[in-house]
Order: sequence, then C-alpha cells, then structure tokens
Amino acid sequence: MTLAEQHLHIISFDIPSPPDYGGVIDVYYKAKALADLGVMVHLHAFEYGRAHAKELTRFCASVHYYPRRMGKHQLFSALPYMVVSRRSDALMVRLLKDDHPILFEGLHSCFHLGDPRLHGRNRLVRAHNVEHDYYMALAKAEGNAFRRTYFINEARKLQRFEPVLAEADGVLAISPKDEAYFKGHFGNVTHLPAFHACDAVDVADGLGDFAFYHGALGVAENDQAALFLVQKIFKGTSVRLVIAGSNASNELKREVAKSRNIELREDIGTEEIHRLVREAQVNVLPTFQATGIKLKLLLCLFTGRHVVCNSPMVEGTGLAELCNVHDSADAMRTSILACMGAPANGQAIERRVQVLEERFSNARNAERILGLIR
Repeated sequence: MTLAEQHLHIISFDIPSPPDYGGVIDVYYKAKALADLGVMVHLHAFEYGRAHAKELTRFCASVHYYPRRMGKHQLFSALPYMVVSRRSDALMVRLLKDDHPILFEGLHSCFHLGDPRLHGRNRLVRAHNVEHDYYMALAKAEGNAFRRTYFINEARKLQRFEPVLAEADGVLAISPKDEAYFKGHFGNVTHLPAFHACDAVDVADGLGDFAFYHGALGVAENDQAALFLVQKIFKGTSVRLVIAGSNASNELKREVAKSRNIELREDIGTEEIHRLVREAQVNVLPTFQATGIKLKLLLCLFTGRHVVCNSPMVEGTGLAELCNVHDSADAMRTSILACMGAPANGQAIERRVQVLEERFSNARNAERILGLIR
C-alpha cells in the first residue's frame, strides 16, 4: 500500500472545529497533521451543541456526524454515561465497509472498541486522561450536589470500563505521567505528546502590560482557578489581570466587579485568545487538578512571554523547567511581579525551542502514528 492509499478512521467524542478547548485541540491538529502526510482521514464526530464544520472537509477525506444519545435514562446504565451516549449503529455500518485502521479519541468513544466485528482491525486509542481520576477531581471541585454525585458515579463506572483498552493494539498516552499509569495496567502503551496549534516557538519582543488567564469557566476547576487568582494573587496589586472564558460563575463575576485591576472577557473567539496569550507579559496558569496535560500550557509556552503556574499544572509533563512554578499564593504573586518587568528572551526561550520543537512537533508525532497504522 502506498502512502497516498493509507486510510484512517478517527472517532471523535465531539466536533473538533473550532479547536477551542483541550480535547478537541488535540483531535483537530492530529487529524490535520496526518492529512498533511497524505493520510486519507475519515472523521466520525459525535455532536451535541457544536455546529457542523465545513472547515474539516478541507483536510479530511470524509466527515460524518452522529447525535449523542442524551436521554436521562442513560444515567442508569452500568456503562459510563460519556461512553454509552456515544454508541451508534450508523457508525458501525460505516466502519464495517472496509478494513482501515481506527483511532478512538478518548475512552469516551470506545463503546464499539470491543465489538467482535472489529476483531482483527488495527485499533488505537488516544487516552486524553486517566478518566476516572479526572472525573473524581471534577467531583471535588463541584459545588452542586447533583453534579458532584454524577461525577463520582461516572468515575466509578469509568474505572470499571477501562479494561476495554486491552482490546486496542495501542494506547497513546498524552503525558509521561499517564503513560506510567497505563503501562501499569496494559502492555500496549506509547507516550504520544499532545497535538496543538503551534509550529514553532514564537515569543513577542518587548514588554506586555497585563497578566492573562484563560479557560472554560463553566468547568468548576477553571472557575476555581480564576477565583484563586482574583482573591489570593491579584487583589490589592497594581498588576492588571485579564480573565477570558465562557460561563463564568456569579461568584467570579461578583469578585471581578469589586476589583479595579481585573477584567473578565466572556465568549471571545479562539483568535482573540491566542492574541491575548501572545500580548500578555505573564500567562498565569494555576490548576488544582493534575490530570493529563493542559493544552493551554503548550499554547502559552509556544507563543507567550512568561508562564507562572503551580505544581499540578506541570506535574508529570516534563515541562516544569520551562515555567516559573510556585505553590503558595505569596510566592506566585512575587514571581508575577518580577516577571512584569523582565523581557522574555535569552537562554529561557532557547530552552523552550529545544524542548518544545523536538517533543511537540505535530509532523513528527503524526509520523509516529503512521508507523503504528501502516
């Protein structure tokens, strides 16, 4: 088979365009990098709120959409809701029309992974997280009792469902920490770094005049991180902080309204986010959930000036040396103040080039996938 004839089915948990949040960023740029190598990508995306994307047809050989089964009765299934809601007879019909390799994006999309009709097919799974750990962390950050109970139950179901990964020919772990976990349970694990929007490290000259935090604020963990910055780090300082994200909590809005030096920008586009990351003097990235790898960390390291974060943001990623890492509010505040007057250049940026452009090259990592499916 020639390279031009290489086909790959990719089953995505969501429509990956626009690539504006963690998981779909990885899916989008992975599919694009494979297509750039000449792979005929057949994308299958579950839809639940995001519009069909003509953009995907620019580099995918075919794009198919499937509605998620969102009924509340799915909550009573023994399978995780995020898995059982992504089953589709129409998807299976299309997969069975050929014998092309299949890449399942996340445990979310693995309902059909163990189907006997797919035995003998080359099947890979991209593990975006240790999902039961991720959901248990969501539960700890959640203030709503119903949602907290849902996350706890989902975490338990995900842990019981996880052994399905033994059916795959390969599990592609997104971080070194996740690789170590999966290797402790399965014999088919490879570390494949996250795909992302950047081709090269490109940091602006000069000084910015604000600090920046961005995230999906409807996710309790991100809202919690933003509140931490407002209440514990920037309150009472002269440094301007811009927070960007959608669905901010009322508590966060109230706290921002009290602060003259803090601004909340909701529902802005991906291009505007990227511009703010690049123009900020400091990108501040606290998290209270050390799971997977945060794609926004990569964006900030490739295109932002200084990055100040805490240990959970870089735990198990191998990227701590590229950031200013502090766990106390006082130390983080002191570091931000120091960075506000210091250009981002010299050896620190050279080291980013060495680490990021080697490990996180989309083209090189797409070639690794190609080696697994040919």
